[in-house]
Amino acid sequence: MILYFSGTGNSRYIARKIAAELDDEIVNVGDKIKSGNNDPVKTNGRLIIVTPTYAWRIPKIVEIWIREVDFQGAEKAWFVMDCGSEIGNAAKYNLRLCVDKKFEYMGTAQIVMPENYIAMFNSPEKKVAERIVEKANPFIKKVSDTIKAGNPFKKPRNNVYDRFMSSAVNPLFYKFSVKAKPFRANDKCVSCGLCVRLCPLNNIRLEKGKPVWENNCTHCMACIAHCPTEAIEYGKKSVGKPRYHLD
Repeated sequence: MILYFSGTGNSRYIARKIAAELDDEIVNVGDKIKSGNNDPVKTNGRLIIVTPTYAWRIPKIVEIWIREVDFQGAEKAWFVMDCGSEIGNAAKYNLRLCVDKKFEYMGTAQIVMPENYIAMFNSPEKKVAERIVEKANPFIKKVSDTIKAGNPFKKPRNNVYDRFMSSAVNPLFYKFSVKAKPFRANDKCVSCGLCVRLCPLNNIRLEKGKPVWENNCTHCMACIAHCPTEAIEYGKKSVGKPRYHLD
């Protein structure tokens, strides 16, 4: 079984590629979280967990959901993490999660995909993004072949910088950076409600036809990246930046 969480489409793309190679079932964790569905999940013995990298670890909301759900029949777990540049020492925390869930940990693989976190960084223009995705395809195939063979992934890089970013910086990122307050919609908003439908934490509502953000945000960037009129900004940090999402 392939579990994926995706705000702008990178992890969904990878999960679908792996599913096609393995002829395996695919589950959208974001939909489960949005609907509050923590029901037991029957598996075929293996779990492939595909997520973006949030501050050098898997998204906190995904870890929480995995901890709360009973994965019936699950024995082995592979983690596939996409990122704009690096995943830090995420493997340490994925291993810890597997120990707690009594899964056999089969490793963590890193796949570089187009940057989407425009609350802090720049997203690439469309042509550049397409080249990055094309470059990632052989790595996705290699990941799929490794899982198909039942083999563990090779250990990722693990230096002092990686350990520091995943341990010390990760909680600081959530405490000081993951805020919904800077989100706003300008006059280009057409009241389509797509942002409301996409938010995995039900953190957005329409008020007089305009989106309003509450305080429960995970910074998945789904709302700002998918807005059809590019009406959503994150304070001044997103102004003028390309919006990236992968369908």
